[in-house]
Amino acid sequence: MSIYARFGVRTVINATGTVTRLGGALMEKEILDAMWEAGQYSVCLEELQAAASQVISRLTHAEAGIVTAGASAALTLAAAACICCLDVAKMDRLPDTSKMPNEVIKPWHQISGFDHAIRAAGAELIGVGIPNSTTPPQEVHFIQVRELEAAISEQTVAIAYAVRAGSHPPLEEVIALGKRYGIPVIVDAAAQIPPVENLHRFIDLGADLVCFSGGKGIRGPQNTGILCGKKDLIASAALQMLDMAVGSFDDWEPPTSLIPKDRLKGVPEHGIGRSMKVSKEAIIGLLVALERLATDGFDRKAAYLRTLLQEIGERIQGVPGVALQIAEDYPGAYPMLAITIDEKVLGKSA
Repeated sequence: MSIYARFGVRTVINATGTVTRLGGALMEKEILDAMWEAGQYSVCLEELQAAASQVISRLTHAEAGIVTAGASAALTLAAAACICCLDVAKMDRLPDTSKMPNEVIKPWHQISGFDHAIRAAGAELIGVGIPNSTTPPQEVHFIQVRELEAAISEQTVAIAYAVRAGSHPPLEEVIALGKRYGIPVIVDAAAQIPPVENLHRFIDLGADLVCFSGGKGIRGPQNTGILCGKKDLIASAALQMLDMAVGSFDDWEPPTSLIPKDRLKGVPEHGIGRSMKVSKEAIIGLLVALERLATDGFDRKAAYLRTLLQEIGERIQGVPGVALQIAEDYPGAYPMLAITIDEKVLGKSA
């Protein structure tokens, strides 16, 4: 009896992908074994996140990084970091952002339900441009970077950008705008791996903070994510997520590679991200998955999937009215089997 059958839950054939509602990616045994081993010991989570930062920094080219409780938590912590930076008094107030700058601007056509994560930090999300509903069906109003610039005010703490097909203006222009005004750019790249090169592409372009899902293309624990970017902003995010029951400020010895104690005016209270804590097992699982992906993990998985899809295709091949093609959504993506049904031949649709 499987563990799911034991609890009366049916398993399903996942032909959709690494979607959250189906539990994300299936993990390799190497990752599960590492998580089991991690569970046999106690460690200081500050030190573990500092070690994670070194791995994330090396593979993303960022100054620093932390493992988060999914990409959504990464977005919340990113917004919180941009609101507070290293100001402990502001950290202690979130999500109350009254009488402090709290606006995050974002192109209207990129705004979705995922942006509740940004608002959760106390940020006011400002849509820029014309809402999609005002354009003809199937059309999107693309804004110009000058429209984002016009929305910048003294209340602006960040520019948010979601990477997906059709995202506009070009990310390079948005990053240049942010640098011109000294405003951090948060890139939501939750589902942008593969290709593997995207691990460092957005940082290489100059993004200040980048959010990834750990349970999609990285194929780590589904409840993990990555927030990487500028060191001060990552330190702020870490301070607002970690357990801060550390005693007195004088006795507190956080890892200096992650948290600059000398620039803080005290120990912050448990922060806005306290409910988004990540277990030591999940952190280790994500790190092993990340290193595996960055070496030959993608190539191995892609080769396995291609063989599997060929076997499936061979069993379907020859059915009248069914056309098959192994394809990739884009260069560097995992292969998939595209099945086209001729309704006139079969008398039914897919």
